[in-house]
Amino acid sequence: MSNIRITKQFSFETGHALYGYDGKCRNVHGHSYKLSVTVIGKPITDSENVKFGMVIDFGDLKKIVKSEIVDKFDHATVFNKNTPHVELAEELKSRGHHIILVDYQPTSENMVIDFAEKIKKHLPSHISLHSLKLQETESSFAEWFASDN
Repeated sequence: MSNIRITKQFSFETGHALYGYDGKCRNVHGHSYKLSVTVIGKPITDSENVKFGMVIDFGDLKKIVKSEIVDKFDHATVFNKNTPHVELAEELKSRGHHIILVDYQPTSENMVIDFAEKIKKHLPSHISLHSLKLQETESSFAEWFASDN
């Protein structure tokens, strides 16, 4: 049986700031992110299995990505916890804002690495994460491929 790639797309709104950056993105701002998640595996051949013919049920993939990424990052602001932005983060938290502190600069490149690790932990053993594409704007995105890592 052939390996097949399955892709599901997600959207979420997230704010961030890049501490120490020499451009406008040093300021707190947000993006309408689009995340494409591609997994690879063989379709289920057991005709008695309710998932017969599927690599993975799109609904099952959706549950993983929603719980690990979308539900956590949607309408949150992400800051690097190892910068002075942590003071701003604490102030915003005290005012009821949804803040995520990470141990990396919250660029699309680093976020897509983080997302890959989060998703891989929850995939069934017979399914592999093939790639992620995190689109920050209409013309800018970062990609992660298993084959590169």
